[in-house]
Amino acid sequence: MEDSISAPAIDPRKKRFGRLIERNDGRDVPFYDGSPVEVATWKWLLIIASCVVGFAALIFLPQETNVLALLPRFLFVAIPMAVFIGLTGPFWKSIFYKPTGADYRDMVIFWLLNLAVSFVVGLIVSSIFGANANKATDGVLERGPGEVVAFYVGTGIQLLGEEVFTILPLLAVMYWLYTKARLNRTTSMLLAWLITAIWFGAAHLPTYGWNVAQSLLVIGTARIVLTLAFLRTKNILVSTGAHILNDWVTFSLVLVAAATAGI
Repeated sequence: MEDSISAPAIDPRKKRFGRLIERNDGRDVPFYDGSPVEVATWKWLLIIASCVVGFAALIFLPQETNVLALLPRFLFVAIPMAVFIGLTGPFWKSIFYKPTGADYRDMVIFWLLNLAVSFVVGLIVSSIFGANANKATDGVLERGPGEVVAFYVGTGIQLLGEEVFTILPLLAVMYWLYTKARLNRTTSMLLAWLITAIWFGAAHLPTYGWNVAQSLLVIGTARIVLTLAFLRTKNILVSTGAHILNDWVTFSLVLVAAATAGI
C-alpha cells in the first residue's frame, strides 16, 4: 500500500485577508517573506533613501512651467526605480503586471471610492481646520497648448512617482515587520499600510501650505484607499491608474471651469 502524501502545512503567520480586501488570484505582496528574492535591510534603506532623493529632485529643481517640470517629475520616478531595479534584479517586475479586465475595473472602482471618501473626509477636516487649494493648475491655460500637454504628461509621470514613493517603502516596512519583528502577515500589512499613508501625507505638506490636518487626514486617507488598490491586486499599475483618474478628472474640471469663466 502506497504511503499517502500529505499537503504541505500552511504557515499560520501568512493568513490572508478575505476577498473583500485581497483578490484570490494567486498573487502575493512580494519580498516581505523573502520571495521571490531576499532583499536585505541595507538594500531597503538604500531604496527608501532613493525615494527621498527623488522627492528632493521634485521639490527643489526649477518648475516655473510644466515644460520645465518634466525633468524633476521624471527624476522623481527614475531615481528610486533605478535603485530598486539595481538591488532586486529582474524581480523588480514583481509589482508590475500587465493589466487585465479586472485590473481596469478596479482602477475605476478605487477612483470612485477614493473620490467619495476624500470628499467626505475633506468636508469634515476643512470645516474644522480649514483647507488650502492645490495650485497645480495655476497658469496652465495662459501658457498655451504646449503647456497643457506638458501638464498632463508631467502629472501622469509624477503620479506614477507618487505610487513608487509609497509602495517601495510599504514593501520595506512590511518586510521588516514580518521577517525581523516576526509579526504575522495581516498585522505587518496593516501597519505598513498606515505608516506609508502618513509618510505620503507628510510629503504633501508643502503642497497644502503646511496644513497638517489636511495633509495627514485628507491626503493620508486618500492614500489608504489608493494603497488598497495595490494590496488588492499586487499591481502598482492599478493604483497608478486609479490615482491618475482621480487627479486628471479633478484637474480637468478645474481647467474647464477656468476656460469657461474666461470666455
